[in-house]
Amino acid sequence: MRGGGLWQLGQSITRRLAQDKKTIVRRCFASEAELKKTVLYNFHVANGGKMVPFAGWSMPIQYKDSIMDSTLNCRENGSLFDVSHMCGLSLKGKDCIPFLEKLVVADVAGLAPGTGTLTVFTNEKGGAIDDSVITKVTDDHIYLVVNAGCRDKDLAHIEEHMKAFTSRGGDVSWHIHDERSLLALQGPLAAPVLQHLTKEDLSKIYFSDFRILDINGVPCYLTRTGYTGEDGFEISVPSEHAVDLAKAILEKSEGKVRLTGLGARDSLRLEAGLCLYGNDMEQHTTPVEAGLTWAIGKRRRAEGGFLGAEVILKQIEQGPSIRRVGLFSSGPPPRSHSEIQDEKGQNIGEVTSGGFSPCLKKNIAMGYVKSGLHKAGTNVKIVVRGAQMVPHIVFVFISGGKIVKLHFSFN
Repeated sequence: MRGGGLWQLGQSITRRLAQDKKTIVRRCFASEAELKKTVLYNFHVANGGKMVPFAGWSMPIQYKDSIMDSTLNCRENGSLFDVSHMCGLSLKGKDCIPFLEKLVVADVAGLAPGTGTLTVFTNEKGGAIDDSVITKVTDDHIYLVVNAGCRDKDLAHIEEHMKAFTSRGGDVSWHIHDERSLLALQGPLAAPVLQHLTKEDLSKIYFSDFRILDINGVPCYLTRTGYTGEDGFEISVPSEHAVDLAKAILEKSEGKVRLTGLGARDSLRLEAGLCLYGNDMEQHTTPVEAGLTWAIGKRRRAEGGFLGAEVILKQIEQGPSIRRVGLFSSGPPPRSHSEIQDEKGQNIGEVTSGGFSPCLKKNIAMGYVKSGLHKAGTNVKIVVRGAQMVPHIVFVFISGGKIVKLHFSFN
């Protein structure tokens, strides 16, 4: 999921939608006529979805519930998100794995068929072009999902390298799944509700596993993954069946699973400490700096072979100059680009995402600070609206409604 400031945007829209819809549209730099619509657009509107421009699409920021209530309901019961703006694609051919390993940091060859992982597409300097969830369907079929805001540059990047690879005799081709829609079902009730719609035993499908199976009588791609810190699934369904599947999921939950928009999705991922590309990770940020060293497979650390490997492997060995951290604070919530200072008032970094946590009932944020100042418990200052707030570095991962404190770094 990509973009920036969804929590802030959601709060602004809640206050101002009835008063000045045109201002919001101008602020997001798109008109309604220019925006793409998912096949669930009319379904969203009929169910009270407040539609806003996001990554070139008209997407629901929230429904009738507040963003806070939607966030809490996901943790307590479940949420259904339309994430059809994201781009699914398949790489096929006997050389699809060695081809992909030139572009990403994951040990794709080491994945068992039907399993996947988070990975990062890198550039020649080791910076992150995008993050993506990839799945080895078989040894000659890789399924991956890239982010809506990165679609054009990701596809251009893949295509450029694919042309060079095939010109040297490599066997790889691709298919972009524009004929499919993507739903994300998240929360404690995700598996019990979805089990009503499939004969497959979902208890035998573990985190990051992938299956092609019938759901609600339609062949779907099912991945046990998500972007909330909760258990759940992403379901790729033929677009002509997407609305029926959404209705069936909501009906089987007896009202406990609710349609949920991008505002709550942003607060959920921030609570779970998950990066938002364009905010918390960009083309100048390496996976090591972003705390994603764990996503670089052991074999890849030994062999390299991906773009920017020299830079990234040197950072693994010697340590990066900056590190991503999480923050608690009081006072006004820290926002993106807020300055982080040490106790003497010296600049040591910047907030990349921040907001109020509905679960913790306190302000949380993430950002980057100089290495050596990233340890849990370190006191720092954040400049918010010209005033210095005094938070401390910690990280809270929320999953299943439980809070787990993690020490830094994220490696």
